[in-house]
Amino acid sequence: MRPKWDEYFMEIAEVVKKRSTCLRRQVGAIIVKDNRILTTGYNGVPPKMSHCEELGCLRQKLNIPSGQRHELCRALHAEQNAIVQAAKYGISIEDSTIYITSQPCIICAKLIIASGIKRIVYSGDYPDELSMQMLNESGVEVVNLKY
Repeated sequence: MRPKWDEYFMEIAEVVKKRSTCLRRQVGAIIVKDNRILTTGYNGVPPKMSHCEELGCLRQKLNIPSGQRHELCRALHAEQNAIVQAAKYGISIEDSTIYITSQPCIICAKLIIASGIKRIVYSGDYPDELSMQMLNESGVEVVNLKY
């Protein structure tokens, strides 16, 4: 059967996450407007830096639980990378939809709100209630696409 648009773009986000170099959680994101892909992103370190696969994960070494102490991670999140790509190449993401293979964290939620993205579709859970509270307060539509 032909997938609906949300399913179609989420399947693409699942493929994008395969590029992730994170040792703990692989996440993919794509930003879409008018059913056209604008940018993609996966979690990994900034360009020209050694990947966590090569150096190891500090958060893992320190036994930091998921959702805590983001500042100790070398990587950018998938959502951050997708938003950065739009900024780098001058692509407006105002009123777009972001598809993410995991619920966004609070840092990514704030970036999504500030960037003008109007809708989030995600498929995986993440332990961050504050992110969902802020997204709801901001008026960003949030859809949990459960498989």
